[in-house]
Amino acid sequence: MEGDIEVLGKMIGAGLACIGMGGAAIGVGNVAGNYLSGALRNPSAAASQTAMLFIGIAFAEAFGIFSFLVALLLMFAI
Repeated sequence: MEGDIEVLGKMIGAGLACIGMGGAAIGVGNVAGNYLSGALRNPSAAASQTAMLFIGIAFAEAFGIFSFLVALLLMFAI
């Protein structure tokens, strides 16, 4: 019985850690949407902002990967 409560706590913690993956998806959508909005307003400046687009997407995805790692650690390492 005590082991079941421990597993339950691990799974609830892992599920809560996965909220960060949803946040990362929202962040990537915001970065890409704002880039597209700016590129449509000023097409001549879009080429110079492409690097910033990829940097923003990489940072947003990094937070999702970190939350996924925390979820895996909660489920299997502790």
